[in-house]
Amino acid sequence: MPNSGPKVLIVDDEANIRQSLSGVLADENYQCAAVGSGEACLEALARESYEAVFLDIWLPGIDGLTTLTRIQEWPSGARPAVIMISGHGNIETAVKATKLGAFDFVEKPLTIQKVSVVLKNAVEQRRMDLELRRLREDSVWPEIIGDSVAVKALRQQLNLMAATNGRVLIYGESGVGKELVARAIHRSSQRANGPFVEVNCAAIPEDLIESELFGHRRTNSDGSTDHKIGKLQKAHGGTFFLDEVGDMSLKTQAKVLRALDEHRFEPVGAPQSIQVDARVIAATNKNLEKEIERGNFREDLFYRLNVIPFTVPPLRDRAEDIPALANHFLREFSTAYGRKPKELAEDTMEALMNYAWPGNVRELRNLMERLVILHPQRRIEPRHLALDGTRKNQGPKSWDSFGSLHEVRDAAEREYILHKLDETGGNVSRASELLGLERSNLYRKMKALGIAPKE
Repeated sequence: MPNSGPKVLIVDDEANIRQSLSGVLADENYQCAAVGSGEACLEALARESYEAVFLDIWLPGIDGLTTLTRIQEWPSGARPAVIMISGHGNIETAVKATKLGAFDFVEKPLTIQKVSVVLKNAVEQRRMDLELRRLREDSVWPEIIGDSVAVKALRQQLNLMAATNGRVLIYGESGVGKELVARAIHRSSQRANGPFVEVNCAAIPEDLIESELFGHRRTNSDGSTDHKIGKLQKAHGGTFFLDEVGDMSLKTQAKVLRALDEHRFEPVGAPQSIQVDARVIAATNKNLEKEIERGNFREDLFYRLNVIPFTVPPLRDRAEDIPALANHFLREFSTAYGRKPKELAEDTMEALMNYAWPGNVRELRNLMERLVILHPQRRIEPRHLALDGTRKNQGPKSWDSFGSLHEVRDAAEREYILHKLDETGGNVSRASELLGLERSNLYRKMKALGIAPKE
């Protein structure tokens, strides 16, 4: 019967040590693999997740300390505990290895008792670190708040899809909480112990997105190498979240499609492909079927991503959740800024529930933060809200309210620029590309229209 314990990778250039250590650990119910170089170690870690690595200091090619440094570039959720081993150990080397992130340092000749104790402690410490990280993430990314029919249905869908490995495509307007839903799926899945890696396709310039997704290998003029691990590789064993996937270029879409089909990809400039095992969740605020008709999105990629379609409702369609959300955000920011708790007057809450919330939950959260920071009063009145008066189902602004054609044009330009800034998460450089403007020209237009960069 095969072992079912933690996976351990042994890295040593001496075959007899690899063989003997593998045998000892197999008797302790560990799943063992062994390689003879630092390069082979990094390739093995790219293909499969390990909880611990025994890593020799002296190796052909890149040495153990350099390999350790490369391993520390991995996200904490996918990073194994590293135990350095050496036949020529000294205090200076041990201290250096510890500073670089090694869990412990063991000298040769190895003893069964020493190896067993150190490995057990390393695996246990890694599991404790992962649990602490999850608890911290849960405090930053709370559960989805609300008891409306829409939110209850959303939670039910989450429970059904979370335990599977099916790809999910999340639809929803900007600010509704698509990333929160993606994280909730990850936390409830079998991959919760693995990393959650996000890429915002709208916020990364076109010439950088391939390197960001897949990484790169470059040789500099001085002969040194520049090695960047891509986000997809960092998501190995976990969840890969493609936010605003509708803004990805056709060229990048083709590479993503191939990676999804083959479960492997080539870093930019690398001769060999890397295998990856990650659940893919994508999100968009666009109608991808219309984007396909316009030639902006690949139909074959759409069908790969749209295995489990999921729609997050806008805040205006679940107004009964606004009191719970508003009070939650008030408590959150009052605690964060060390302010006394605040309360919303009854007519203030009524005003919040009657507002259309074009920016959805993100707009509500920003408003509550602003109220905590700027208003010392404990009780928040309607006059403190400074909302623009937009109400649900109010419809477009009356033409009679504009004094001139110039005012109509400014209002339309302001609304469209705000929409593009919202799409890119406030990234002015990316918004300028989408608008077809130079960044300096966009800044001047924003200033003229009264749009602050943070808005």
